[in-house]
Amino acid sequence: MFANLPVLIIYTGGTIGMVPGRFGLEPGTDFEPRLRDSLASLPPARRASLPDFDVIETDHPIDSSAATPTEWQVIASLLATHYSKYRGFVVLHGTDTLAWTASSLAYQLQGIDKPVVLSGAMAPLESPGSDALSNIEDALRFSADTALQEVGLCFAGRLLRGVRSRKWSTHDADAFISPNYPVLGEIVEHQAIVYANRGLDALQRGAPRFELPDYRGLGDSPVVRMTLWPGISADRIARWLDDETTKGALLEVWGGGNIPDDPQLIGVLAKAVGEGKLVAAISQCPEGSIAFGAYAAGNALAEADVVSGDGMTPEATMTKMVHLLALPLPDDQRRSRFSASLVGER
Repeated sequence: MFANLPVLIIYTGGTIGMVPGRFGLEPGTDFEPRLRDSLASLPPARRASLPDFDVIETDHPIDSSAATPTEWQVIASLLATHYSKYRGFVVLHGTDTLAWTASSLAYQLQGIDKPVVLSGAMAPLESPGSDALSNIEDALRFSADTALQEVGLCFAGRLLRGVRSRKWSTHDADAFISPNYPVLGEIVEHQAIVYANRGLDALQRGAPRFELPDYRGLGDSPVVRMTLWPGISADRIARWLDDETTKGALLEVWGGGNIPDDPQLIGVLAKAVGEGKLVAAISQCPEGSIAFGAYAAGNALAEADVVSGDGMTPEATMTKMVHLLALPLPDDQRRSRFSASLVGER
């Protein structure tokens, strides 16, 4: 159905397209001719097997450390605008917040029946020994595979589910992991292999049901992220939660779902939930999930009506909270949708 259409590459900035500047590397522009020049260096057979593609750039390519929910919204809107004209999409992005953007796009583009593949690089495209060209080549191959019908993250020859991915190294070429879900696919002898029965194609089959709410109305930081440490006090938690600009809070607890046995702390959490704030908990451990009540120390979370994030990553949890808070939903529906798996995030 889409086989004769080209792929669209959206360049947003990041290390992959950086050039030397006065104070160090900075996002470069005019990415398309640079990319085509680099691809011309591939062996002719490999180059010929790549899909045709177009390239567009966002208005102001950025270092991904400067990304905000507004940037996530811009990228999703671009994908929605061009959705019918392309067989698949590649989003080139900085690695620092790549997993955050991948997670947000998955929620905004629920129901897609085409591939959206995010990638980046640990070194600029023109740098000697850079991983940029191989990552772009791999992303293009996955973006043309109709077996993929979700948002994925392609890095170092592996395709991860976007909402299951995390950046795990500051310098290794294989910088991303998927701690609680197997890889969606791999590159084998320069061919994209998408593994059957791991994707969302059956779950999302049918017409797209994009949700593109305006995140700007939430302000700069509607959700706060709080990691417990030994000796943390209820007062410190309250200072975050009592702020009227705080609409939700992600609480990173210990182990399988434990918090200090402190009635004041539980009262602070229960008060925030009672005020309509979305308060969720995940484990500080990168692998595994939480289960309220497995230990006595975790019962209090359930008593305070904190919702469980199960085994979601911090990136997937926070972007999901931002997304749900931007939708015009009553509190009970927002909590219910948070507890459901919308795009394979839990």
